[in-house]
Amino acid sequence: MNKKYAIGVDYGTQSGRAVLVELSNGAEIADHVTPYRHHVIDEQLPESGIKLEHDWALQHPLDYIEVLETSIPAVMKESGVDPQDVIGLGIDFTACTMLPIDEAGKPLCLQEEYKENPHSWLKLWKHHAAQDEANLINKIAEERGEKWLARYGGKISSEWMLAKVWQILNEAPDIYDIADQFVEATDWVVGQMTGNIVRNSCTAGYKAIWHKADGYPDKAFMKALDPRLENLTETKLKGDVVPLGTKAGELTSEMAARIGLAPGIAVAVGNVDAHAAVPGVGVVTPGKLVMAMGTSICHMLLGEEEKEVEGMCGVVEDGIIPGYYGYEAGQSAVGDIFEWYVEEAAPAYALKEAEAAGENIHVYLTRKAEELKPGQSGVLALDWWNGNRSVLVDTDLTGMMIGMTLLTKPWEVYRALLEATAFGTRKIVEAFHHNGVEVNELYACGGLPQKNRLLMQIYADVTNREIKIADSKQTPALGAAMFGAVAAGAAKGGYDNVVDAAASMARVREETFKPIPANVAIYDKLYAEYNALHDYFGRGANDVMKRLKAIKGH
Repeated sequence: MNKKYAIGVDYGTQSGRAVLVELSNGAEIADHVTPYRHHVIDEQLPESGIKLEHDWALQHPLDYIEVLETSIPAVMKESGVDPQDVIGLGIDFTACTMLPIDEAGKPLCLQEEYKENPHSWLKLWKHHAAQDEANLINKIAEERGEKWLARYGGKISSEWMLAKVWQILNEAPDIYDIADQFVEATDWVVGQMTGNIVRNSCTAGYKAIWHKADGYPDKAFMKALDPRLENLTETKLKGDVVPLGTKAGELTSEMAARIGLAPGIAVAVGNVDAHAAVPGVGVVTPGKLVMAMGTSICHMLLGEEEKEVEGMCGVVEDGIIPGYYGYEAGQSAVGDIFEWYVEEAAPAYALKEAEAAGENIHVYLTRKAEELKPGQSGVLALDWWNGNRSVLVDTDLTGMMIGMTLLTKPWEVYRALLEATAFGTRKIVEAFHHNGVEVNELYACGGLPQKNRLLMQIYADVTNREIKIADSKQTPALGAAMFGAVAAGAAKGGYDNVVDAAASMARVREETFKPIPANVAIYDKLYAEYNALHDYFGRGANDVMKRLKAIKGH
């Protein structure tokens, strides 16, 4: 019998990658990355050059199709696998990444008459310009005692569907009116492959306030926000919401020809990048926190029941693994902070020394930081360079560093930033644990854990928990491929559920990171200081960060 394969396509912030996976054992046969031609559109629109305001982040939907047309043929060519042996395809995506489309499913930004209006474009997950709308959603939901608010840690984010849709309504009502639907990019791309758009339970649940039993928030709430939104959920958010692993449809012959696969193969419904990583590391039971670590971190955890946890991004039944409640929390900048430091603040001599040693600047700073003991630098940071996602859910918070002297070295600052992100993760772990959602061990996947051993040791020491590392370099893509195999089903050579798929296909490395007791003791003291600063600047005792932002805005 021929070996069978699935393809997982992982859409990140800067690029998309396709991975061809063998279904019997999860072996990754080939992978290929396509950088987005238009990158993140955050200053001006392509072609017209129309300037964007602060906190905007858009993307070009055709960049996503280019990933399919470039990376899928590349992995097929590299592997030499017969297209007939590829039985399923799944994708995962950053979220909430949403766009307005017309009745034919065509993005409004690709249409001559709308493309000069920024609101016709696809809003990337990190578009934060709908914060005013998010604040009002939270205020009105709290005043009305909306019971769904607690499922999202008490706050809806400006990154999510409702805030973004309302911003469009407020600032470009004509675009709102013309749009037939607002859809997640992951559902749109699946729709481009299959010819029909279906909504997946993961993005609907975590990003659009949908609930398996209750559906969307009711019309009375929507009307209380804005009378024009009263019918939003049954008009512009219409369509079936289906669980992960569901077959969305089959690859159309037109798309099959463009990407070099056989028509008719099963395409799974879309998924969120971080959530797809959970089965990718083999986690299909409670008590294990999965950290998808990259520019930001998404923390995911499975539970047997629905609990309320401060600042969580959501708890969704069937949201990660069907049959469990999936919990999500997150940090809105991690790798982004380290990148900010080397690009904007690392001194010239450090760059020169790194170059002389033939090292990447991150490798150089990490090597020097490794020589320090915990607490040795006297420097402590808050990790809010891109706001705070969990537990404070506040994009208006900013970064902070304390303890610098005339002797402070760049690697001491760098290490303090690494530690700050670990303290942020501990805060999230404790929020879950103290609310009855157990966290006994940590799993890490993504680019950072495989590149930076020091970072992972710091996380183990700060959280006082063992950390296991994904063996795959492309864990979300592997998870997406698993769901592709589930969409195909066992009869076709795939799997009937994701638990079976994970049992055969998921892998973690033998080597783990274990806490070092002497470091744990020092980090406990530093964490107490981090916590004091966290609450002082984050819970309203001193709103200096917001006042500075307000002055800057004028």
